[in-house]
Amino acid sequence: MKTKITLLFALFIGVGIGFAQQNEECMTKLSIFHEYAKAKNYDAAYEPWMAVRNQCPKFNIAIYSDGEKILDHKIDNSSGAEKKAFIEDLLDLWGKRVEFFSSKTARGEYDAKACQLMYDNRELLGKTNEELYACYDAAYINDKENFTNPKSLYTYFSLMVKLFDAGKKPAKDLFNKYDDVVEKIEDEVKNYSEKLNKLIAKEDAGTPLTKREGSYKKYYESYLKAYDQIAGSVDGELGIRANCENLIPLYQKDFDAHASDAVWLKRAVSRMYHKECTEDPLYEKLVKSYDETAPSADTKYFVATILLKNGKTSEAESYLQQSYDLETDTFKKGKLAYRIGSILKKKGRFGQARGYFRDALKLNPSNGRPHLAIADMYNDSAKNCGDSNFTKRAVYWLAAQEARKASRVDPTLTKAAAQSAASYESKAPTKAEIFTEGNSGQTIKIGCWIGASVVVP
Repeated sequence: MKTKITLLFALFIGVGIGFAQQNEECMTKLSIFHEYAKAKNYDAAYEPWMAVRNQCPKFNIAIYSDGEKILDHKIDNSSGAEKKAFIEDLLDLWGKRVEFFSSKTARGEYDAKACQLMYDNRELLGKTNEELYACYDAAYINDKENFTNPKSLYTYFSLMVKLFDAGKKPAKDLFNKYDDVVEKIEDEVKNYSEKLNKLIAKEDAGTPLTKREGSYKKYYESYLKAYDQIAGSVDGELGIRANCENLIPLYQKDFDAHASDAVWLKRAVSRMYHKECTEDPLYEKLVKSYDETAPSADTKYFVATILLKNGKTSEAESYLQQSYDLETDTFKKGKLAYRIGSILKKKGRFGQARGYFRDALKLNPSNGRPHLAIADMYNDSAKNCGDSNFTKRAVYWLAAQEARKASRVDPTLTKAAAQSAASYESKAPTKAEIFTEGNSGQTIKIGCWIGASVVVP
């Protein structure tokens, strides 16, 4: 018995020493490949990295973070069968990271990255559209929260379009997936806008951003630009496939089965509205069912659009106000204020419209579109708001100032805002006219609904 205990003890000691030696070796090689990776000498890092990866796959997350950079380098600098092998190895590496470091790995993010890598190299890997779509769909369903990459969201939907065009997916699936992706984009825009709004509020209060906050601001702005671009691309991909000729029969056929399904009704009403299918009697039928099933800020807004179409302006404005009062989410309320302002602007109710646009700016300061809308109303009113040719044209300075505000707060509107401001300024009084008037530096009061002042430059 004593001999057995002694042997067992010796075995445990031997195993412990073996583990300690292995860990020491892994630590040494990890330090070596990590320093090489920091210096971007990925070829030198490859061999010690592979040794640690094979011997101690759970040892440190650097195996996976540095390993991704090492394999990216290998992929970029290889071709043919060798490149294919490195791509497949990177896919395996991401899978192992999800397995061994799940608490530090957002599955949706890494699954989407894997799908994108396969898509970008689909010819080399021999992947079909069906296989690639299935990959993205699984990543989205398994972890929608962390499936946020703008490029991957666009690729996901573009594959659905390809399958629809090839007759492999029905229109119903196409429209549902469009709504999924658009809603996801809107969620991410809301997320980054709310974060950016806090930094804009700090700047507006006169407090400089820290270096870290400045970096975050650029990060948030870059993502908002990316989502703005893919939102347009997704709409472009859908294109004429979602015209009234396709939407109306589909929703008519499915209406009875979904007459009390709030999500289905919301999507159907929204799609009919945005594709300008509101003249068809089905639109009114859908809106009424939506309002009866789940009355909300959304339903009151869509009821208002029907009343406006039927010429019931005062009743429509009451519903618009109900819609605005019912909305409790700050970001959504800001979007709603902009939509209501846009309706009133089209009706020529500029004063009321500006009130809603200003509310939109308070609720979501990083959306510059209300500034452009206000500037456009100033532009349209220039001929009617002044007691002389000079004061009327001075309104264009006010319009230009408003347009420039859009560029300051909204990174997606930099070009559009600059073009608008330049256009307005070209119609304002010239330097020669200012010299003739002799009023440089003076303040001009603008009358009518504008009720503002502008300083002559």
